This record gives sequence, structure tokens and C-alpha cells, in this order.
Amino acid sequence: MHKILMVCMANICRSPMAVGAMQTVVLARRVEHLFQIDSAGTHVRRHAGQRPDPRAIESMARFGYMGTLNQRSRPIMPGDFGRFDLIIAMDEDNLRSLKKICPPELQQKLYRLLDFADTVHESDIPDPYFGNAAGFDRVLSLCEAGVTGLVNRCLRTPLEPQR
Repeated sequence: MHKILMVCMANICRSPMAVGAMQTVVLARRVEHLFQIDSAGTHVRRHAGQRPDPRAIESMARFGYMGTLNQRSRPIMPGDFGRFDLIIAMDEDNLRSLKKICPPELQQKLYRLLDFADTVHESDIPDPYFGNAAGFDRVLSLCEAGVTGLVNRCLRTPLEPQR
């Protein structure tokens, strides 16, 4: 089982969208039994317990992705670093925040989602929070590219046994 945690800032836009995109991809490929997917945020305080941003949900619905209505914003917890095989940041700022709190022996689990994207030449998924619907659609497109590459890599590369 591949245990993957998607991480953005507040856990209400990008990381829930990445989870929804990944759930859709693994279901379409009929490999959902091989994945456990969750999301968290590096700076959740004000949004703790909230559902994803309505604009994120609307964008996902427009493009036929699985909804994330049951997700609730939560902060990344110390135990997440040991519990998940891969911890995937949406941008360099999130990755830096994760590196500050991740135990040194687990830092090899940290990546950006677009590190796995073969079809885009960007490294960060921009935060759409202060933008319009087009920004959310762009984020979803980038998430799709990233999760497609991530699923392909996970299916090609067996994980090392848990310690």
C-alpha cells in the first residue's frame, strides 16, 4: 500500500484538489486498493476543520473529478512523517516548511507534486485562493499532471518495507 499525504498551506484548495485528482486517477486505473491518500496543511490555524474551498469543489465538479466534500482541513502532525510513505508539497514554500519540521531521517519522503509531472515544466502549483475560477481550473490541471506521474512512479517502483 502506498500511503501518500498531499500538503499545501491551509489544506482547503490545492491539497484537497490533489487528493481528488489522485482518487480519480487510481479509480480509473482500478488500483485504488494500492493507495491511501490524505491531505494536510502547513498553516491551517484559521481554516482548521473547514471543508475545501467551494471554488475548488466547483472546479473539480466541472471537470468530472471526485469530490472532496468529506475532507476537513487539518494541520500536518509529527506522526504523519512516519505514517506516510511520501509527503507531497504543492510548492517550494510548503516544502521548506515541511523540511523544518520533518525529522532528518525521514526527509527523503518529501517532494513537490510537480516533481512527478512529465508534461509540465513548472515546479510549483500556485495558490489560487485570492484568484478566480480560472486559477482553480489551472491548479486542477497541474494536479492532474502531477498525480498521473506520481501514480505511474508508485506502480513502477515498489516501496521499501516499513521499518
